[in-house]
Amino acid sequence: MILQPPPLSPRQTITVVLAGGRGKRLGDLTERFSKPGLDFGGQFKIIDFTLSNCVNSGFRRVMVLTQYNAHSLLEHLQLGWSFLSGQLNEFVHAYPAEQRQGVENWYVGTADAVFQNLRNIMAHNPRNVLVLAGDHVYLMDYKTFLQDHLATEADLTITCTEVPREEARNYGVVQVDAQDRIVGFVEKPEDPPCIPGKPDRALASMGIYFFNAGFLYDQLKRDASELRSSHDFGRDLIPYVVAKGARVMAHRFERSCVQSAPGSPYWRDVGTLDSFWDANMDLTCPRPPMDIYDDAWPVLTHMEQLPPTKFIRSELETSSTNHESVVGIGCVLEGARILGSLLSNRVQIHPHSLVEETVVLPDVDIGEGSRMRRAILARGCRIPRGLVVGEDPREDARRFHVTPEGITLVTPRLLQRNLV
Repeated sequence: MILQPPPLSPRQTITVVLAGGRGKRLGDLTERFSKPGLDFGGQFKIIDFTLSNCVNSGFRRVMVLTQYNAHSLLEHLQLGWSFLSGQLNEFVHAYPAEQRQGVENWYVGTADAVFQNLRNIMAHNPRNVLVLAGDHVYLMDYKTFLQDHLATEADLTITCTEVPREEARNYGVVQVDAQDRIVGFVEKPEDPPCIPGKPDRALASMGIYFFNAGFLYDQLKRDASELRSSHDFGRDLIPYVVAKGARVMAHRFERSCVQSAPGSPYWRDVGTLDSFWDANMDLTCPRPPMDIYDDAWPVLTHMEQLPPTKFIRSELETSSTNHESVVGIGCVLEGARILGSLLSNRVQIHPHSLVEETVVLPDVDIGEGSRMRRAILARGCRIPRGLVVGEDPREDARRFHVTPEGITLVTPRLLQRNLV
């Protein structure tokens, strides 16, 4: 007799991570990389946070659906996430988008991406399907999420968090009754409904879903047959099932958020340059709102074999200084000032340079006497001697890309176009 895992066991679940996003709003940062595969936090990729949550929660049967600019992401998954035990039926498997007989399109929406992999999901005979976004930054225990999903006997449970009402235009917004059953759902509304009694707050979907497997299969097949559907969970499938009276419940993120610092549960959709800069800067705080140093909930990644970082004096005996900054490995920092910044691996900074409130991605060389303020320096940038960024908004806008919050994006392409 084959013993089945108990209902609450994560082994009854298949996890599907949606990692095919193009990330258009991130501009040149995603010219060669998918959004989930972007460098983040000094030594991680964005997708590492979602995958670490899976492994730490015990959800170790993970399908990663990729599409745009997938090569570097696939390489990262192979190098950093192949340690699970196949003998225990544990895996992180990548499923690149593929054109098949009778299917002419790549993934056209989040629901379509899962639908096109339905046979792969059903082959594992799961009781539940956990659907996650691979491009969010947060720490969460999915076991608590599963417990709530099963306890409420829901067809679908959606993780939700409170956000300022003006920001809710970027998310799916839910309305709930006294038992947290979702009675309304609207995707990216111009006029988001507020939380009763909180006129300046809205309840946002985090794009984290627990489905009963059979319910998911039926709804994906139905949605796939709808010619007018855009085949997206937030725009189509979820509003439909809520309107039809399915049992759709809200799971409050504060119940399962993993964090050490007091305050609001930490979750960031780093879909814009400003939010990407903000989330990286959060890690430079003396007590960051998300604790990546927690040994009980490690953020895992592929670690490059690099020498330790070195701070050295310049020829003129000017010492390097570093205040409230995060510095990766393999860096050489010579006679530079680094203030409130995040430096990734393999960064070299030459004498008399200033790096202030700046996110520096891997393999960047910052020339002597340059000054970088409130900027994002993309992977592979070679900053010439004496270049100044972040002090003259008009000049920055002429040469580079400046965001609504005044953050300047500097990339190798923009450097070559403007400074050759």
